Amino acid sequence: MADALALGSPEPVYSGPAAEMFGDELPQARKYAELLVGPGVDRGIVGPAEAERIWDRHLLNCGAIAHLIPARGSLVDLGSGAGLPGIVLAILLPGVQVTLLEAMARRVEFLQMCVAELGLTNAVVVRGRAEDLAGHLLADVVTARAVAPLDKLVGLCAGLVRPGGRVLAIKGASAETELARARPMLMRLGVTDARVVEVGSANGSSAATVVMFSVPGRRSAGQASGRAAVRAAGRVAGRPGGQAGYPGVPAGGRKSRPNSRRGGG
Repeated sequence: MADALALGSPEPVYSGPAAEMFGDELPQARKYAELLVGPGVDRGIVGPAEAERIWDRHLLNCGAIAHLIPARGSLVDLGSGAGLPGIVLAILLPGVQVTLLEAMARRVEFLQMCVAELGLTNAVVVRGRAEDLAGHLLADVVTARAVAPLDKLVGLCAGLVRPGGRVLAIKGASAETELARARPMLMRLGVTDARVVEVGSANGSSAATVVMFSVPGRRSAGQASGRAAVRAAGRVAGRPGGQAGYPGVPAGGRKSRPNSRRGGG
């Protein structure tokens, strides 16, 4: 394998935006980048082609949403994969307790290694699926990046958010189209504030497109509960929730291919 620092060589091009975003935590962010382009590529967590764009397409893209999150509280990163955006947010927001939720064993092992190597005392890795943990694992904010189309994702996220909490789904150019398709599910959840926002640094760099919405504090009789929404999302996705496994992972696990947009996560 090529030298990890060579794979991460594009970073000097983004040294200005990276320093602006991470500040005193830039050395920790660099160490994470090295883990992504080194062990992450070796283990098939990150696609080899993504190593050349770890900073602009992944770390800076994920970090751009940090100012949408309160400085203190709890966060679940759904389908964390390589830790994008969860580990980036744990670096940037030390006052937030971050749960990296992932179902695949090899990704869980990589996340555990990253948390240990980076000394992230505010991050914990949980192996499981949203379908099985809905109503049990709850946070103030839920993030997701390249996990599923939005019409399936909203129900999965809603089951993990405290009443009144916020969902941040990092999307790309298809954000508006996905939001339009997700409107029926959002209406079932009683969500009225869903919107697409563009976020970035003060100089306009490190932009990210985010679908953001809040889960109502109280639901009327006609609105779906978090667990019901998760079950509906599971049916749409073609997989039932609640199968046996640890914790909440089907026996034998699931196979999946790396997703290049989220760095194999």
